[in-house]
Amino acid sequence: MTNIVFPGQGSQFVGMGRDFYQEFQEVKDIFSLVEDTTEIKIKDIIFNNFNNLLDITQFTQLAIFTTSISIYNVLIKESLKKKLDIKTVLGHSLGEYTALVASNVISLKACSKLLKIRGELMQNAYKENLSGMCAIIGKNCEDIENIILDNNLSINVANDNSPLQVVVSGSKENLFKAEPIFIDNGVKKYIHLNVSAAFHSPLMIDAEEKMKNQLNLINFNNPLYDIVSNYSGRKTNNISVIFANLTKQISNKVKWVDSIKCLENEDENEYIEIGPGKILSSLIKRISKNSKITNINSVDDLNKYINEL
Repeated sequence: MTNIVFPGQGSQFVGMGRDFYQEFQEVKDIFSLVEDTTEIKIKDIIFNNFNNLLDITQFTQLAIFTTSISIYNVLIKESLKKKLDIKTVLGHSLGEYTALVASNVISLKACSKLLKIRGELMQNAYKENLSGMCAIIGKNCEDIENIILDNNLSINVANDNSPLQVVVSGSKENLFKAEPIFIDNGVKKYIHLNVSAAFHSPLMIDAEEKMKNQLNLINFNNPLYDIVSNYSGRKTNNISVIFANLTKQISNKVKWVDSIKCLENEDENEYIEIGPGKILSSLIKRISKNSKITNINSVDDLNKYINEL
C-alpha cells in the first residue's frame, strides 16, 4: 500500500512540471481549466515567472497545486495497468487541498477557486511585511513550545516539520525579539523565512473565518482514499471530520510529525511525493527511519517508477 504526499508553499521553482505539460494533453487540459476558472495566467507564472509572481502567496499556492495535481493525474493514468495501490493521501498545508482533490473530496475546478481565494486571504491577512515565519533547527516541537511558554514569547509554532525542525510564526518584531532567546536555549539555527505573513498562527484567524465561508459553499464528496489532516495529525475518511479539520487549518499548527507517525504506527511506510521539490521526502526520512520514498516531479521520474511497478 502506498501513501501519496503533496508539497506546500516553498517547493515552487520556475519551470516546474514543464516536461509534463509538453508531453501530456491531460496536463494542458488541467492548466486550461485552472486558467479559465481563476482568470490567472498560471502557465506563464509557472514557466516564465510572469511579472515575478511565482513567489507571491496569492499565486504560489495555485501554481504548486496545478503542477502537483497534473503530475498526479498523469501517474494515475499511466499506472492503471500496473495496479498502483493507494491507501492514504496527505499534504503539507496547501498540499492538503491537493490531497483532497486526489481523493475526489473536492473537484479540481472547485479547488482552483478555493485556492485563488485562499492565496489572496493569506497574502493580505495581516499588515504587509509586518509578520512572518522563522525556521528553528536543533530542537523538537515540545522543546520549542516550552521555550515560548517559559519566556512569554508572543509567537506560535506553525509547523512541526520533523524532530529537529520547527517553524514559528508571529509579528516580525516578536520574531526578532525571540531570536536571541532561542539561541541562548541551544537551537542550532534560527532562519527568517521569505514569506509574506505569519501563516498557521492566530494572526490568520480573520482569513480562516473568510475561508470557512467559502468552504461552506463547496460540495464535499466521500474520499476515495483515507486523508491525514494537518490540523489533527490523524487519519480519517469521514467527510464531516475532513471538513471540520480543513476549516481550522490556516490559523493552527501543521502537525506533520504526527501525520507521519500516524501512518508509521500502522506500518504504512511507503510514500510517493508528487509535485515540485523533495522537501517532504527529506522531512519524512527524519521522522520515520523505515520509510521508503519515491519522488515524482519529472517525466523521467514517472517513467522509472512505472517501469518498476
